[in-house]
Amino acid sequence: MKVTRFCPAKVNLFLEVTGKRPNGYHELATLFAKINIGDTLTVDAEPQPQTEISLTLTGPIGPMLQADQTNLACRAARIFLEHFNLTARVHMTLDKHTPTGAGLGGGSSDAAGVLLALCEIFKKDKSGLLPAAAKLGADVPLFMYEDTFLKGEGIGEKLTPVPAQGPLPWLVLVYPKTVIPTKDVFARLKLPSKETSLTNVSNLDKLITYIRCASPLAGWKHLLFNRLEECVVPFTNSVRNVLLDLKTNTDAVLMSGSGSTVFALVETEKDAKNLVNKLHNEERIVFFTTFHRSLKDENNGNKDTSYGGGSAQSVCERNV
Repeated sequence: MKVTRFCPAKVNLFLEVTGKRPNGYHELATLFAKINIGDTLTVDAEPQPQTEISLTLTGPIGPMLQADQTNLACRAARIFLEHFNLTARVHMTLDKHTPTGAGLGGGSSDAAGVLLALCEIFKKDKSGLLPAAAKLGADVPLFMYEDTFLKGEGIGEKLTPVPAQGPLPWLVLVYPKTVIPTKDVFARLKLPSKETSLTNVSNLDKLITYIRCASPLAGWKHLLFNRLEECVVPFTNSVRNVLLDLKTNTDAVLMSGSGSTVFALVETEKDAKNLVNKLHNEERIVFFTTFHRSLKDENNGNKDTSYGGGSAQSVCERNV
């Protein structure tokens, strides 16, 4: 059986680092948002006596990656088969467009796409795979959910869907063709004080309420935040230049995740296209897109979208 899936990228609209565990992993408070840029994955699988896993990479980013068993997509397929005690032939074709080391979660989304495609092929429940997904990477469980927006806690694996209604801003993303290793970013990190961290987590909750209530961008753009900018921007000229160029032209600007992509939120498609034209040069990849609205989001359009109790209307009237 053959299944094709879109594997969306993500941005972080908010990211605070709230602590560090004894094992070296950092505790986060973040708001993930999936976007309509990503990779196309096709999985062809069938049971057989011995497991065979193969991967073909295409697309503009494909030639930059290894299509061997170390690839996250191949590792995801193996984990799936081991989890359900299956043997099978699995061939995957990945049309790769999301850049690597860009803070967009492309590899994690691909891995989750493999797990979800194999669940569909072999008629398995995806909910039991979340712990296995987390072992592949902290961001992989995010892409196991249909929701557009999810609040992330722990190391990013504790996820709470954030329903959103109404119109959302456009995004302009600028990738400066720079790969930033996540390990290097966190090595430079100085943890904020407990007081600062608590204040910022409170701001995250405010941001979530604004998005749930479909509030205009002007009301919540000041809440966009990424602690890791201070670990990347002073040390990476290409990211710093993009950030400055974007802030010269608009004001809702943020680096995604641990970098190196910087994005801006804008109100209209026309403004997004104009911004792309101003920013484009040979040293960057610049594109505009929208948030990835799932069928679940669309079907919930007029339903109760409570987050932490209470109807959406009452919470919006009280807090916004």
